[in-house]
Amino acid sequence: MTEGRAQTRSDLLIFPANGNGLEALDCLGTSFRCLGFVDDTPEKQRDGAWGYPVLGRAAFAQHPDARVLAVPGGPKSYKARAQIVNSLGVAAGRFATVIHPAARVSPLAQIGHGVLIMAGVVITSNAIIGNHVCILPNTVIHHDSSIGDWSLVGSNVTLASSSRIGANCYIGSGTSIMNGVDIGAGALVGIGSNVIRNVPADATFIGNPARALAQRHQEVRN
Repeated sequence: MTEGRAQTRSDLLIFPANGNGLEALDCLGTSFRCLGFVDDTPEKQRDGAWGYPVLGRAAFAQHPDARVLAVPGGPKSYKARAQIVNSLGVAAGRFATVIHPAARVSPLAQIGHGVLIMAGVVITSNAIIGNHVCILPNTVIHHDSSIGDWSLVGSNVTLASSSRIGANCYIGSGTSIMNGVDIGAGALVGIGSNVIRNVPADATFIGNPARALAQRHQEVRN
């Protein structure tokens, strides 16, 4: 690139017009230019969102050169993320990975496609981040750890070395995961939990130390 020449920004469509999509706007830096949001809600399409148009799914065909960032899901709907994103009919190579300029990602880390990494996130050596992962601000992913496809990771989470979050998990904000611990696919870990042992697939764990939700309820009743 010739010195002083402005960097070309890629056009971007963000799906849907939700909280993750709003926060994604702050992560675009000089790499992307948001054309608008894509959302299935008629009211949002009518009113727009945060100063941007909200378009129907036809926008993917109408803007064939635009990259796509898909960030649906929350603690109540995270298990449907893969189904929702696949329903968009967007080719895998078209999904953008968006990394906030204030995030720090080791050149030795592996980052998949369709990933959103927000401000203050630190990802260190040999960490592996799968496809369609969303990591909220100020989370730290230590060396040799991994996060599976489709997972959502809250803010201020610490994932210690050689630990593993399986596919399609939800990790609540403020959670700490001990080194070497495995979080099974489809699991949910509640806000502020301290995870010191493996979490089975599809389980819900909460607390300090984190235990299965049913076990926690039993302890409270006793």
